[in-house]
Amino acid sequence: MSAVIEENHHDDHHHGPAKGIMRWVYTTNHKDIGTLYLWLSFAMFLLGGAFALVIRAELFQPGLQIVEPEFFNQLITLHGLIMVFGAVMPAFVGLANWLVPMMIGAPDMALPRMNNYSFWILPFAFAMLSSTLFMEGGAPNFGWTFYAPLSTDFGPPSTTYFIFAVHLMGISSIMGSINIIVTILNLRAPGMTLMQMPLFVWTWLITAYLLIAVMPVLAGVVTMMLMDIHFGTAFFNAGGGGDPVLFQHIFWFFGHPEVYIMILPAFGVVSAIIPTFARKRLFGYSSMVYATASIAFLSFIVWAHHMFTVNMPLAGMLYFMYATMLIAIPTGVKVFNWVATMWQGSMTFETPMLFAIAFVVLFTIGGLSGLMLAIAPADFQYHDTYFVVAHFHYVLVPGSVFSIMAAVYYWLPKWTGNMYDETLGKTHFWLSFVGINILFFPQHFVGLAGMPRRIPDYALQFADYNMVSTVGAFLFGFSQIFFLFIVIKTIRGGKKATSRVWEGAHGLEWTIPSPAPYHTFTTPPKDLTEAHG
Repeated sequence: MSAVIEENHHDDHHHGPAKGIMRWVYTTNHKDIGTLYLWLSFAMFLLGGAFALVIRAELFQPGLQIVEPEFFNQLITLHGLIMVFGAVMPAFVGLANWLVPMMIGAPDMALPRMNNYSFWILPFAFAMLSSTLFMEGGAPNFGWTFYAPLSTDFGPPSTTYFIFAVHLMGISSIMGSINIIVTILNLRAPGMTLMQMPLFVWTWLITAYLLIAVMPVLAGVVTMMLMDIHFGTAFFNAGGGGDPVLFQHIFWFFGHPEVYIMILPAFGVVSAIIPTFARKRLFGYSSMVYATASIAFLSFIVWAHHMFTVNMPLAGMLYFMYATMLIAIPTGVKVFNWVATMWQGSMTFETPMLFAIAFVVLFTIGGLSGLMLAIAPADFQYHDTYFVVAHFHYVLVPGSVFSIMAAVYYWLPKWTGNMYDETLGKTHFWLSFVGINILFFPQHFVGLAGMPRRIPDYALQFADYNMVSTVGAFLFGFSQIFFLFIVIKTIRGGKKATSRVWEGAHGLEWTIPSPAPYHTFTTPPKDLTEAHG
C-alpha cells in the first residue's frame, strides 16, 4: 500500500507543493483544497455580512433611509443565500478536507481530482449569483427560501441565473460528500474501526449522507421553477392547476435536513475541543454517535413544521409538532454530554474553548426557542416574525459560525506551525460574543411584539430594540476584520507550535509535526491509541 502511495505521489511533487498561482488551480492535495474552501468561505462571510450591515443600517430607525425597498429585498435574499451556501457550508467542507484524512490516518482524500473540481465550481457559482445585483431588474428579491409563485411569476429576469448558480452549488456539494464518504469508509488506517473514529469524522460521515439525500431535492425544485418560468408548466401556479404549497413541501424537505447539515459538523468540532481543554475524555462517545444519527434521521420527517400556517390538516399539525419536539432528546443528550465532559475537568479557557462554551450556551438558547416554534398553536403567533429570525440566527451564528471560528483557532497552529496571539484571540471572542447577543437577543422581543420579517420599515414601537440590534450588528461585523488580521498575523509568524500544540489534545493529527507536512501518512500509522483519546 505505502509503495503504491509513494509511486503515485512521485510525479506530484513529492517533496512539496508546486510554486505560484497554478499550484492552487491544479492542486489535488487535501490540505490545499481545504485552504481554498476556507478562504472562499471567509470571503463570502464578509460579503454576506456586508449585505447584513446594509440591512441593519436601514433598520436603525423607522422610515426609509438608505436603500429602496426593492433593493432591500434583494439584499435580504442574497444575504441568506450567500451565508448558507457560501459561508457556512464551504467552511465545514474545508475543515473536512483538512482534517478528515489526518484524523483517520489517510494519505489524502479518496478522489483527489474530483476534490479539485468540486471546489472550483463554487467561485463561478457565487460570481454568477452575486452578478445578478448588476442585471436588469436586479437580483432575486423573494427571500432565500424563494417561495413560488412569488419567485416564478413575479421574480426578476435574473432568477434564471440564480437557479443555475444553485445547481452548481448542489453539484459541488454532492461531489464533496461522495469524496468524504469514500475517504472515511475506505481509507481509514488499518485497525481503526468506525467506533474509534473522532466524533468530527462521524458527524461529517452522517452530514455527507444528508447532503447526497437532499441536494437532488433542491435541484428538483429549482428545475420545476425553471419549467414554470420558461416552459409553460404550472407546478406552483394555482391558475394552471398547480399548488403553491407544493413548493413549500419540496423546499422544506430539502431545507430542514439542510439546517442540520450546517450544525452536525459543528457538533463534531465542539466534541473535539471541549475534551482537550477539560483534559478529560469525551463523556458518552457512543451515545454522541447515536444521537447524531438520530438527529439526521429525524431531520427528514419534520419538514412541515415550517408550514403550520398553510392550513394543513390537524392530524398533520400534531404529527409534525410531536416529531419536531422529539429532536430535543438527542440534542439534549449532546448538550448534557458536553457539560458532563466539562464537569470536574481541569479546565483552561484558551480561545477555542471560549468559542466552544459560547457555542453550547447560545446554541441551547436557539434550541429552546426552536421548541417554542415547534408548538403548532403558538407558531401561528411566531410565524414570519423577527422571533423566527432570532431563533435561527442563534442556531447558525453562535452555532455554526462560532464552531468554525473555534476550529480555526484550535487547528491553526497545526496548519501553520505558528501559535496565534492568545490576547488578540480572546479580544476577538469577547467582541463577537457581546456583539452577537446585542444583535440577536432583542429580536426575540420585537418578534413577540409582532414585527414581521423582511420589511425595510416598521412601526415606531419597535424602534428602540432595532437600534440596539443594529449597534450589535456593526460591533459583530467589524470584529471579523480583526479575526482576519489575527489569522494573517499567525500565518506570517509567531511562537512556534509543537506537534501536540495543546496539552490535552488527542487524535492522529497531533502525532504529526506542526506545520502539517504537505503529504501526511504516506505509510499508515500503526499506533491508534490516539484516535479519539
